[in-house]
Amino acid sequence: MDKDEIHLRRLPAAAPWGPHADSEFHGVDFLPGDLNEAPEETGMRVNKKYSCLPAEEKGIHIINIRAIEDIGYDQHESTLLNSLSKNPDADCKYGLYFRDGKRKVDYILVYHYKKSSAGKTLTRRVHHNDSSARSTKQDQPLPGKGVQLEMRESEPHVDYHEDDKRFRREEYEGNLVEAGLELERDEDTKIHGVGFVKIHAPWNVLCREAEFLKLKMPTKKMYQINQTHGLLKKINSVIQKITEPIQPKVAEHKPQTVKRLSYPFSREKQHLFDLSDRDSFFDSKTRSTIVYEILKRTTCTKAKYSMGITSLLANGVYSAAYPLHDGDYEGENVEPNDRKLLCEEWASYGVFYKYQPIDLVRKYFGEKIGLYFAWLGVYTQMLIPASIVGIIVFLYGCATVDENIPSMEMCDQRNNITMCPLCDRTCSYWKMSSACATARASHLFDNPATVFFSVFMALWAATFMEHWKRKQMRLNYRWDLTGFEEEEDHPRAEYEAKVLEKSLRKEHKQKETDKEKLTWKDRFPAYLTNFVGIIFMVGLTFAIVFGVIIYRISTAAALAISSTPSGRSSVRVTVTATAVIINLVVIIILDEVYGCIARWLTQIEVPKTDKNFEERLIFKAFLLKFVNAYTPIFYVAFFKGRFVGRPGDYVYIFHSFRMEECAPGGCLMELCIQLSIIMLGKQLIQNNLFEIGIPKMKKFIRYMKLKRRRSLDHEEHMKKKQRYEVDYNLEPFAGLTPEYMEMIIQFGFVTLFVASFPLAPLFALLNNIIEIRLDAKKFVTELRRPVAVRAKDIGIWYNILRGIGKLAVIINAFVISFTSDFIPRLVYLYMYSENGTMHGFVNHTLSSFNVSDFQAGTAPNDPMDLGYEVQICRYKDYREPPWSENKYDISKDFWAVLAARLAFVIVFQNLVMFMSDFVDWIIPDIPKDISQQIHKEKVLMVEVFMREEQGKLQMLETWKDNDKKKGENCNNHSPRLPRSRSGSLSSCHSYPLDV
Repeated sequence: MDKDEIHLRRLPAAAPWGPHADSEFHGVDFLPGDLNEAPEETGMRVNKKYSCLPAEEKGIHIINIRAIEDIGYDQHESTLLNSLSKNPDADCKYGLYFRDGKRKVDYILVYHYKKSSAGKTLTRRVHHNDSSARSTKQDQPLPGKGVQLEMRESEPHVDYHEDDKRFRREEYEGNLVEAGLELERDEDTKIHGVGFVKIHAPWNVLCREAEFLKLKMPTKKMYQINQTHGLLKKINSVIQKITEPIQPKVAEHKPQTVKRLSYPFSREKQHLFDLSDRDSFFDSKTRSTIVYEILKRTTCTKAKYSMGITSLLANGVYSAAYPLHDGDYEGENVEPNDRKLLCEEWASYGVFYKYQPIDLVRKYFGEKIGLYFAWLGVYTQMLIPASIVGIIVFLYGCATVDENIPSMEMCDQRNNITMCPLCDRTCSYWKMSSACATARASHLFDNPATVFFSVFMALWAATFMEHWKRKQMRLNYRWDLTGFEEEEDHPRAEYEAKVLEKSLRKEHKQKETDKEKLTWKDRFPAYLTNFVGIIFMVGLTFAIVFGVIIYRISTAAALAISSTPSGRSSVRVTVTATAVIINLVVIIILDEVYGCIARWLTQIEVPKTDKNFEERLIFKAFLLKFVNAYTPIFYVAFFKGRFVGRPGDYVYIFHSFRMEECAPGGCLMELCIQLSIIMLGKQLIQNNLFEIGIPKMKKFIRYMKLKRRRSLDHEEHMKKKQRYEVDYNLEPFAGLTPEYMEMIIQFGFVTLFVASFPLAPLFALLNNIIEIRLDAKKFVTELRRPVAVRAKDIGIWYNILRGIGKLAVIINAFVISFTSDFIPRLVYLYMYSENGTMHGFVNHTLSSFNVSDFQAGTAPNDPMDLGYEVQICRYKDYREPPWSENKYDISKDFWAVLAARLAFVIVFQNLVMFMSDFVDWIIPDIPKDISQQIHKEKVLMVEVFMREEQGKLQMLETWKDNDKKKGENCNNHSPRLPRSRSGSLSSCHSYPLDV
């Protein structure tokens, strides 16, 4: 027999739930109002032993229970005997439920404690005693605390810090109990020195918080979703049949014809909602969100300053806080759950060709993570047409390479064009035909089709953004987020601590921290540090790129001294490849460094809310990583070969190193090599090493540490782990910023320099197919379950995407006009060509130099290397010949080409921007059918409330009519009674009220 039930059975059967002045059960009048409203729930609340009530609300019951315990009655032995007959862990589904097997665990708090030698048996007693899960006062928040007091008395040494942490935990847990949550502690785990507090939110708390959070919940009202008719219906049915093999086999992904009307939850209007199954009305995602909101709101104030859950985690009072996964995802006899289904239909490389079950992802992880994967899916789908067009452009270059007249002229041995040396003294004259391979390869990426592809990709970016906005609206409608507005979040713990510190510094006695806030003056040192830090980091990136340039120049000069002909011929390829690899390694290392620096710079700013913190962190991290990833590419695209000078008057660095020149075919080929190696290397290394290798290494290290600390008790070792123990060994969720950042940088590679690398969308597509399943596997199997966060869009990332799309138009215009030879070819074709063909173009772009004009000490050491004496050498530039009056001055051709280039930039930029804005304008942000459904929902909701009001009025009128009839009947049937009229009426009127 349970101890609490002894006293509860003494209650008289007809005792009302009101105050009893003379009764010994005077504490009953503090029971929540739910018992007055729902007497049928009394039995359920009794079985839970008032675990949601604070101790002072239980009155005499707690005193009597303690008295019985003092007498010596104890049920631990009987519980232990009963546990031999059946496995208690199986009853609670190995940690998914409380010990009673009925109350679901919604959240877990983890803490470290020092375990004494006598603590093993004592903690087991705590463990069994926790099955009662009754609430106590703040000095005893959870059952079993008295055992810990006995242990402390026997301990000779008291750790002040441990006592302080224990004190804060007890106060905080007591406040959680006062907030209505039910707690149960478990220290009898396989992890030595780690305790777990299981949290359960009862029904009344869920209802209260759902109303506070304005959660939209499905009502009983269902309505038909508008279906397409005629030709569109046939087309949709054909598409569904074709795509059926690539649809995930989950119930949430099937097309729905009906939808439940949703409305913000209200306890006064519970009759509107379908509460037939209360256990599943609030799913696990919603329950954990509600508990997390209570955890953030609850504080412990008896310490030096108020501390919420974030401060308690930061100060080590608790070591972790997380919701539980739904169960195991692999193994024999695993019960079906959403996690297992996600693992099979989403987080598996074998289903890479299938659509994502986005609705199930949202149901399990929440809207914010669901939107990320939905965006990643839309982006990957949109890369398919871009990849196809890029492949066509590349194949066009391959097909026309033999018809390209400029490259044919460069490869023609009969032209006998002698080029000037590439470096001073050690380099000799060389034949242009030796650069034949480079010229032919350049045509693959530098042809008229690349201009078309640049325009196409600019329009593709605009279409992608519009398509995502429409998809986002569809998801908002499907996930009942229409009308959702993010409210002001709770201030961060660091912000509150700073405000308190500021208020304590003031001399006046009023220390009302609520009125204090951090101003720009308080943050000025942090802003100054941010500005100086970011400038320093950008300068560091430029310095590293400059160092790589020095490496390229010095290595090229060193390799040119090589006596072997093969060494001299492969100088450019060797220098380019090694320099790009160095750039890649530096970029990957600095990416990690800049991520940590951006977080530190954001922390010293002390943003007020988590949303402000995230937005500022994203801006800083993106700025630093953008500069880090694209600075080497910008150098090759716009600066290399621009400030070289000319033979006899070269530009030198440190008076010894000559600035490097572009290849005879232009810098576009080198830009393509640089872009492809950095893009592919960054994706492969970050995906394979950082996203797969490092988490597995961390997991292995954590497993080895726990194995080393684990007790040698064979029985404990063989015991199956509880769910919260397994989840504790998983990696904590660190936010979506790294995932978004990786994709945004890739989006820049795909759009910014796509004129030089048409295959970039294809490589991005192949990477993303793997990335989706890799991220899915990480979320389902490697990470603790994150707290579900409501969101209706992807936030600041959308603005960054739009900014990159606009910047891509400008950069591609400059790449086409200044980096490629597209504009010089057009100018030659329409202004200088004698027969309207490209014959003579190469000779037109080369200027002449008299070798006698070399500066002293810069002429080649071996002028007879080609077997004949050279008097005139050629170099790529538009300058006057040596026999001209203004020899080596810039020619008129240079200015004509420059004017054409600038004109092309202006025309291309404005035309493409206009076309992008036109696409943006012509495609509506909200699909027509979705706007109709939203309007239909509003109309139906108004009808529901109107019917409800009409029903209330009719019921009220019926009561009034019945009241009148009863009054008339009383008057007609009792005329002879000597009582007064008012007395008879009052007695008659009381009758329907009693009924």
